[in-house]
Amino acid sequence: MSLTTQFQNRIRIGLHDERGDVPGWVLITLMTAGLVMIIWGLAGPALSGIFEQAIERVSGI
Repeated sequence: MSLTTQFQNRIRIGLHDERGDVPGWVLITLMTAGLVMIIWGLAGPALSGIFEQAIERVSGI
């Protein structure tokens, strides 16, 4: 077997083994989305108030 063929076989096997754990990634994605929603719900009004104050100071209203 040539060196190129061996290298190609290693890449093929490596790609096949590195597929990952799909349910795990789905769980991580859902948990991250949940955390973002919770943080946004808690910090959203405060951030909105800070933004409005900054705009009022800049525009002089």
